Amino acid sequence: MDEKEHNAQIDAEKEHSTDHQEESTSEPLEENKPEQLDIPEGSSNISEPVAKLEDDTQTPSKAGQDNEVQSEIDQENAEDAEDAENGKRHEIPFLDYHAMSMENLVGELQRLVKNEKVQAINKHVNEIKHEFDLKFQEFLEHKKEEFVANGGNEIDFRYNSVTKRQFNEVYSEYREKRNQYYKNLEKSLKENLQKRLSIIEDLKGVVNVEEDINTTYKNFKAIQEAWRNAGPIPRNNYNDVWRTYHHHIEIFYDFLHLNRELRDLDFKHNLEEKLKLIIKAEELQNEPDLGKAFRELQTLHKIWKEDIGPVAKEHRDAIWERFSNATKAMHNRRQEHFAKLEAGYEENLVRKNEIISAIKAIAENVSNNHKEIQKQIKEIEALRDAFFKAGKVPQRVNEITWGAFKDAVRDFNRGKNNFYKNQKKEQHQNLEKKRELLALAVAMKDSEDHEQATPEMKRIQSEWKKIGHVPRKYSDKIWVEFKNACNHYFDRLHAEKNENQKEELANFEQKNACLERLKAFQLSGDKKKDVATIKKFIAEWKTYGRVPFNKKHINGKFNKIIDALFRKLDVSKQESELLKYGDKIKQLAKSDNDYAISNERTFIKRKLEESKSEIRQLETNLQFFSNASEDSPVVKDVIKNINRHKEALATWKTKLKNLNILENKLNKEEAEDSNPENNTEEE
Repeated sequence: MDEKEHNAQIDAEKEHSTDHQEESTSEPLEENKPEQLDIPEGSSNISEPVAKLEDDTQTPSKAGQDNEVQSEIDQENAEDAEDAENGKRHEIPFLDYHAMSMENLVGELQRLVKNEKVQAINKHVNEIKHEFDLKFQEFLEHKKEEFVANGGNEIDFRYNSVTKRQFNEVYSEYREKRNQYYKNLEKSLKENLQKRLSIIEDLKGVVNVEEDINTTYKNFKAIQEAWRNAGPIPRNNYNDVWRTYHHHIEIFYDFLHLNRELRDLDFKHNLEEKLKLIIKAEELQNEPDLGKAFRELQTLHKIWKEDIGPVAKEHRDAIWERFSNATKAMHNRRQEHFAKLEAGYEENLVRKNEIISAIKAIAENVSNNHKEIQKQIKEIEALRDAFFKAGKVPQRVNEITWGAFKDAVRDFNRGKNNFYKNQKKEQHQNLEKKRELLALAVAMKDSEDHEQATPEMKRIQSEWKKIGHVPRKYSDKIWVEFKNACNHYFDRLHAEKNENQKEELANFEQKNACLERLKAFQLSGDKKKDVATIKKFIAEWKTYGRVPFNKKHINGKFNKIIDALFRKLDVSKQESELLKYGDKIKQLAKSDNDYAISNERTFIKRKLEESKSEIRQLETNLQFFSNASEDSPVVKDVIKNINRHKEALATWKTKLKNLNILENKLNKEEAEDSNPENNTEEE
């Protein structure tokens, strides 16, 4: 016998707790079964004292030993007595409903209602409903907590569950089928009860009729056959009616002492049949399926009681003792099996308590990070699945264990909901920040001042990335608006750059042609003339504007050739730098651009400070080598760098001086142009 059938038998007559059920689904499952049938008037003999029956011939101690299993067998047979098809409930497996999800429970309930006899699935449906109500109540509480955490009022909470609606529909269909079945059954059971009571009256009558004993015996056999075909009766009357019938059967056999031959013949037949039942009962010890063995034992008891009459008194105690011992052996085997199941339930309890502790540990340390909380949610879901798959626990701690599990899960959900409640507040703050950046992006998207707008647009984009999430219903819209504003600006910028690119490519072609001519140039030997020619090359080069960024290496090539020519002419690097800078001074003078001159001054001053800083650092470093020889390579390298930076410093000073001369000259010219006294006409 498997665990499910054991649970079904142990809980057969127990009502399932409705502590976790909704009010709408907590009605008693048996409310529409037929009312308990009263024994009709004139039938009081059902409750009259009966003679000692075969199964009552044991000593009180033996009767007590077998009472438990015998009571269970009688109870099952009484239930089956209402409908022979009801016995098929034993063949319908009890699945692990505790481990099933709500959706799977609905599917299993639907399968049972559609495919099985309605009277055979009552216990299955009760257990399915119990498990579904537990799980749905937990699910509903979780949704309510989320609703409240999101700012809702608990009194306004409503939740429409498709799964719950489907369950109610299937369960309602089951109840309708069940009610209709019992409605039809009630009339039939009452009629069959009347038949059996009438048969008992007929049985009483054969004892008192003065007729040929053979005729009486034939009438007795006809009564037995009528009894077998009388049909099911209410379970509440089953045992009493049977005992009364059996009582009058024995009275008839006592009456048959008048014809010992007929009685002994019948006793012999009954003994042979009961011995066959005993052998079958004893062989059941070898049946590996304990559930199947018990059901067959139940059938054997039913045949023993209902279909086979008594045996001779000298055999009654012996055969019942043997049959009872076979029953007791089955009882002991079942008890051992149940003890093992209980041990398994204890192991399940340990496992479930471990799972509850694991859930509590997570609930006490709910993360404050979305990614980590999502990970914790998956861990909780895995633990929930493990809890339901861990199997049943002892009945005494079932509700306590479930309550502890539910409380642990609820604590985690509350912590998680509080986090997301704070997250929503933070998301609204992020939304306001992004709206401010969006306003800036929209204001600058048509700006023509690219030097100022471009870095600002880049800064805005960088700030946008640093801001966290915003409420989902706003995120797409505000992102699209921001992206469109940024794309509008940079598309304009790139279009302008592409236009400028054409001019830069033209400049590159001109510089490249100039470079080729410079490469072909040969010194004449006349230093003055050659310097003048080189200066023309430099001046021409300066006339060409910017080249594309990836073509800037051409400037390095040009300067490298110029420097090589100056070295051949024995012109120092400083002098060559000043010669090249002289052309730049001329360009600045021609442009008459105060902004360009100011930028050049700033650039030179920065270079002066860099040179001074390098010299100071190198001279400081040189002090660390005070004890080193001047011939040391390291010392020589430091001195070389100092001299190089001093030369650069002198060059930059000269450039600044030339720039100052240019600026003074331009200022003087500007002053003269603005003085009216210098603008008199010649006489």
